[in-house]
Amino acid sequence: MGTLSGLYLHNVDEKGRLAVPSKMRVELGEPFYITSVNNKCLSVYPQQAWQEFSEKLNQIPQSDANAQRSVRMIFSNAVKCEPDKQGRVLLPQILRDKVGIDKEVVTIGVSYRAEIWAKDKWHGYVDEGDKTTDAMANLGSYGI
Repeated sequence: MGTLSGLYLHNVDEKGRLAVPSKMRVELGEPFYITSVNNKCLSVYPQQAWQEFSEKLNQIPQSDANAQRSVRMIFSNAVKCEPDKQGRVLLPQILRDKVGIDKEVVTIGVSYRAEIWAKDKWHGYVDEGDKTTDAMANLGSYGI
């Protein structure tokens, strides 16, 4: 599994399709999975990372009602993707609505996964981070 990195600006077309950057498509492989794990952005997992993530989710006891709610949302929103000949994937309307994607998006690599953000939300996230801390300040407790 490669390391996903970089930032790409794209538009979602009128049919809800997103052109996945070619470099990122190579790193993601086929198929890959898109889901929502929070209300900020969509998470994109290569098949191996999706399997590992799924296995961790499957270890959560069914008796933990709050955690199972999250598990249900993650799996029920997940879509298996195989880009078309132009490298596009359909972002279902329910997922676009969940994270506020309309037209302009930012796709970023985040190590073992990618994220798809509405452009305005991404800029708000970056601006907020710029005001509160530098990029490395929160990583010291992890030995970085």
